[in-house]
Amino acid sequence: MGAPRVALVTGGSAGIGLEIARGLFHAGYFVVLAARSRERGEAAARDIAAGAREAPSVLEVDFSSGRSIRSFADAFLSAHESLDVLVNNAGTWSTSRRETAEGIELVWATNQLGYFLTTALLRPALEKAPRARVVSVASDLARDLDLTDVSFKRRRYTGVASYAQSKQANRMWTRALSRRLEGARVTANSMHPGGVATGLFGKGGGVIGKLAGLVMSRLGRSPKEGADTTLWLATSPEVEGRTGLFYVDRRERRCRFENEAEEEKLWALCAAMTGVKAD
Repeated sequence: MGAPRVALVTGGSAGIGLEIARGLFHAGYFVVLAARSRERGEAAARDIAAGAREAPSVLEVDFSSGRSIRSFADAFLSAHESLDVLVNNAGTWSTSRRETAEGIELVWATNQLGYFLTTALLRPALEKAPRARVVSVASDLARDLDLTDVSFKRRRYTGVASYAQSKQANRMWTRALSRRLEGARVTANSMHPGGVATGLFGKGGGVIGKLAGLVMSRLGRSPKEGADTTLWLATSPEVEGRTGLFYVDRRERRCRFENEAEEEKLWALCAAMTGVKAD
């Protein structure tokens, strides 16, 4: 019997990420949880294992920080030669404009540059797997992307606009990524999990954030329901070889942002902002 397939879930200590990690663990993957807090990550790993002989491993990382992502990627690559499933899920929301230590608007840095840099650094491990899949959690709340002002230095900042532009970018970047992975036996797709009752919006701060968190806690899907399409994209033979697509409730939906020229501009911008080669 060969070594187990390896799956990495970013933001895997709570909410949708926790349920994605749980599903992959019970599907037989060796799961690595990438979490901002090692303590919460280890608590999630114990919860997922629930008495099993081996629990998921935990790597601590701040996905708003390029330096932290690079350190995390080095740690992952030193422990694992190949990666079968990468789930980009870690995200944030903020009702007020904040910048990272690197001078980038926080939501953009976390939700888009975090996906971009993590995938770029782990691409060698993905390409060493017999067949690998990248699944990125995006959203139907997607709009307002302005490639000339992604950090809202010129535009009026709102929590909705910053979150929505990052989710539009997730969908467009996935298509650009899929083109670069052609011939590498690696697929890349994005998906919308539905409105899920997690703590994401409530952590955004302010009255609007609290109100959004309250509404979602009352009306949203459970995290397990929100994880379903991601798990299906990560494991199902039904989508073997399908790439560059956007899914909602296990159904392909044409992405209204399809535009190769704009996708390539987005890729070039993300490469410049993270110091990654543009190819």
